[in-house]
Amino acid sequence: MRASFVFSEVVNGLRRNVTMTIAMILTTAISVGLLGGGLLVVRLIDKMQETYQDRVEVVVFMTDDVSANDPECSEQPCAGIKSQLTQASGVETVRYENREEAFANFNKVFESQPELREVARKEAMPASLRVQLEDPDRFPVIEQQLSGKPGVDSVVDQADYLNRLFEVLNGVRNATFSIALVQALAALLLISNTIQLSAFTRRTETGIMRLVGATRWYTQLPFLLEAVVSGLIGATLAIIGLLISKATFIDKVMAPVFGTGIIPEIGYADIAWVSPILLLVAAGISAITGYVTLRLYVRL
Repeated sequence: MRASFVFSEVVNGLRRNVTMTIAMILTTAISVGLLGGGLLVVRLIDKMQETYQDRVEVVVFMTDDVSANDPECSEQPCAGIKSQLTQASGVETVRYENREEAFANFNKVFESQPELREVARKEAMPASLRVQLEDPDRFPVIEQQLSGKPGVDSVVDQADYLNRLFEVLNGVRNATFSIALVQALAALLLISNTIQLSAFTRRTETGIMRLVGATRWYTQLPFLLEAVVSGLIGATLAIIGLLISKATFIDKVMAPVFGTGIIPEIGYADIAWVSPILLLVAAGISAITGYVTLRLYVRL
C-alpha cells in the first residue's frame, strides 16, 4: 500500500510539472552525454597508451644515397651507425627498415586511403634504423651522438608525436568536461527548483500526512524519487545519444582515421563501459541535490 502510494505520487508529480520535468531531463541528458563523451576520450587515450607504449621507437632516417644503395645496411656508413647503436647503453633493439619495407608499411597503414597510395613512390621512402630504448629519456643522448653524422638525415622520437596527439585529445577531453560541468550546474538548479515547486503545490497533502503521523522521510521520499527518475531518464537519453552519434557520425567521419590503425576505434563496448557510470552519476547527483534542497529550503 505504501509503495503504491509513493509510486502514484511520483507519477503525479512528474505530470504536474511536466514542462520543468522535461527541461530537467533534457539538461541532465546534455550534461551526462558530454560527460560520457569525455569518458570515451579518456578510454581512447588509455587504449592508445596500451597500444603504443611498447611500440614507440627512435627512428634514424638515412640519407637518399644510403636508402638507394644499401638495402641490407651492410656497408658504411650505415653498418657503423647500426653497430654504434647496438653497443650504446639503454638501447634494447636496433632494426633496419630498407626502402622496400618502408614502402610496404606505408601501403599497409594507408590501405583505406587509395588516393595517398596512388601518389606515393618507393623512391620517396627513406630507409631507417628503428631503435627501441629501454629508457625513453635516453633519446637526447642518442640524438646528440647521431645528428650530423654521414649517412644520417634526421633522428626522430616517435614519443614526441604521440605526446602531441595526447595533448590534443586531452584538450578535447578537458573542453568536454568543462561544458559538461556548466550543464550540470544548470541541471542542479533545475532539479532544485522543480522539487521546490512540486513541494509547494502539494503542501496541503504533505501537511495532512504529517498531521496523521507520517514521518518526514516518508513525505520527502516521492520528491527524491522524482529527481532520481528524471536523472535516470536523462542519463538513458544521453546513452542513446552516444549510440546514435557513433552510428551516424563517428563511424562515418572517423572511418579513414580508424582504418589506418593509428587511432583505435571507439566501439559499442566502450559505450557499454561508460553507461553504468553515467546512470550512477545522474542518479547520485539527482538524489543528493533533492535531499539537500528538501533539507535547506523545504519544510515537510
